[in-house]
Amino acid sequence: MIEPTEFARQAAALGYCWYAGVPCSFFTGLINHVNTDPALTYVSSANEGDAVAAAAGAWVGGRRSIALMQNSGLGNAVSPLTSLTHVFRIPVLLLVTVRGEPGVADEPQHALMGRITPALLDTMEIPWAYLPDSRQALAQALAQADASIGERERPYALLVRKSRFAPCKPAPVEAPPRPPRAAPRSAWRSPPAVRPSRIEALERVARLVPERKSVVIATTGYTGRELYALGDHAHQLYMVGSMGCASSFGLGLALTRPDLRVVVLDGDGAALMRMGNLATIGAYRPPNLLHVLLDNEVHDSTGGQATVARDISFAAIAAACGYAEVSEGDDLSLLDEALQGRNGIGPVFVHLKIAPGVAATPPRPGLAPADVLRRLMNHIGSPSLPAHPYV
Repeated sequence: MIEPTEFARQAAALGYCWYAGVPCSFFTGLINHVNTDPALTYVSSANEGDAVAAAAGAWVGGRRSIALMQNSGLGNAVSPLTSLTHVFRIPVLLLVTVRGEPGVADEPQHALMGRITPALLDTMEIPWAYLPDSRQALAQALAQADASIGERERPYALLVRKSRFAPCKPAPVEAPPRPPRAAPRSAWRSPPAVRPSRIEALERVARLVPERKSVVIATTGYTGRELYALGDHAHQLYMVGSMGCASSFGLGLALTRPDLRVVVLDGDGAALMRMGNLATIGAYRPPNLLHVLLDNEVHDSTGGQATVARDISFAAIAAACGYAEVSEGDDLSLLDEALQGRNGIGPVFVHLKIAPGVAATPPRPGLAPADVLRRLMNHIGSPSLPAHPYV
């Protein structure tokens, strides 16, 4: 068995001090230790995909990061692993427990994933190895993982078998007092037929968010493409794929870089897909995060199919989850006020109803995603920037 303190010590020696994950009984001891060590950070994610995206955001912010998950939840992480960390070349270290390993008694729901976990990682082109059970072998395994991460700039997985980590009792943690629930502020000005367009909202973002000390993360689809069409800037990141992960990516970046104002531009379809991350943001309350939900009630880039967002008050949900300030409506003044507001009072949530459709199909960014990200990291002075930049 490996003592959780020993794993954390050796990982920290290589710079891995930031964890996000979903628990599994196979590494209860490790999570208990990380949760109570003031030198380490642990974010309890709503699902495994959010953990990967949050860890990716932390890496962009300059912190080497580890995403923890049970292999039964690996399927939840396939989207960000294949269209976020792979495409943008973000090297998160994965700790994946092996439930349902052939020959080891386990519950029936783990049997299939236990058999296919190594093949699934191979299919996603993620190198992997089993976590060893001795202190000396652990150092070698971590060094091998770190070397792969440094060379490939993509994830590496360590598979954790049953009883690999020794137990560690959790220390009592006193939860901070919960602030009063924010009352959503409303500003409705028009019938749906004359709601503002997405491009009008994005023009406000482009004009009011300063390039210095700010990052704008635009969700996949037309949001990122229209923002790019308005003007390509070093502080902007255009997500591709990994639908719904913009807010968890932004959370990881905001927590690791409190000196930056992080603006996340989300969509209703994307937010519905990973709504659990609103609770995570509300729990960790990064004061420098502004979360803007542009809600046109359709999936615009795939043909305008309706979402189920028509009668949902995302602002009420955000308030219940713990956002410091929330507002909703179809008046662009809500966006103006949030964008011009002082940093340090967040997280702030703006639910802006907009009109569906586009005047013309927006162009795709001319730079490859990895190049856009390295440019952003160079702009914000990220210590994670590799020695051989792409731009």
